[in-house]
Amino acid sequence: MTTYRDSGVDIEAGDAFIQRIKPLVRTTFRPEVLGDVGGFGGLFRFPTDKYEDPVLVSGTDGVGTKLRVALQLDRHDTIGIDLVAMCVNDVVVTGAEPLFFLDYLAMGKLHLEKAEAIVRGIVAGCREAGCALIGGETAEMPASYPDDEYDLAGFAVGVVERSRLIDGARITVSDRVIGVASTGLHSNGFSLARRVLFEKAGLRVESRLPRLSEPVGEALLTPTRIYAKLVHALLAEHEVHGMAHITGGGITGNLPRILPSECRVRIDPTAWKVPPIFTVIQELGDIAHDEMFRVFNMGIGLVLVVPSSEVDPLLRHVQQLGQEAWVIGAVDKRPHEAKPLIYESERYS
Repeated sequence: MTTYRDSGVDIEAGDAFIQRIKPLVRTTFRPEVLGDVGGFGGLFRFPTDKYEDPVLVSGTDGVGTKLRVALQLDRHDTIGIDLVAMCVNDVVVTGAEPLFFLDYLAMGKLHLEKAEAIVRGIVAGCREAGCALIGGETAEMPASYPDDEYDLAGFAVGVVERSRLIDGARITVSDRVIGVASTGLHSNGFSLARRVLFEKAGLRVESRLPRLSEPVGEALLTPTRIYAKLVHALLAEHEVHGMAHITGGGITGNLPRILPSECRVRIDPTAWKVPPIFTVIQELGDIAHDEMFRVFNMGIGLVLVVPSSEVDPLLRHVQQLGQEAWVIGAVDKRPHEAKPLIYESERYS
């Protein structure tokens, strides 16, 4: 007699996994969560008492080939943090409060310990972001993935008062650009980083280099910073005209997405200290400066565009919250047919 388990799918293991993660998931619940883990849909009561004209903001993303590094190290407890960060950071740069999160985990074979470690990371990310993990899907797909491999996707929903929506429309000439430090590569550019470090340079995840304080694999796997709490603390006290989450495309590709058509941004690439992992990749790969800034975040994970009067108090506030930030550029009038962003070594403090 042929069973589902014979085809590579273990229903009992799936049920056991749900029971294992229930206590973890419940630690993310907010008062608005209705029901429990395991329903057909996640239930969340909308906080109507807090908003007069609410706008829902949604985001979805994955972690790309950073997964390959997690697999090489056989370490899976932080990749879920990256998943939450990549979705939530996109939501919060609109000014939105993250409400809830859902995940999709597809595995060649459901290994309970590995799956639980992944969910532990997702839970940690949700708690850091202040959003509830209200649902997800774990799919065992033996024909689509090798037994030891998996893929992840995430989905975040937030809300912002319409009058407080930040979309870049208020950005104007003379505004200043502030860059907030990243923790490293975050979750972008890993196809290039892996090609340079592991294929071209012949390094291994356990390799050590003089400029790195930890093995190469550990440096690459550093979790993406979640900016939700920082952003909402800043918005409560400061005027912010625009924000950009620096992901794939770097500052070059992401900051222009929020600029009005009449504005241009000048960025000083010497205004902050680029973390050594980026310098290592650039030198070992013989990568052009422009290409580095087009692929990687180069040490800046979040950009805020603010009036010049807000620069000093906002920088002090960021420092009080335990993070680093620098004035990295300025907004001026965009010449006809000029690029929306240029790099030039000139201080804009």
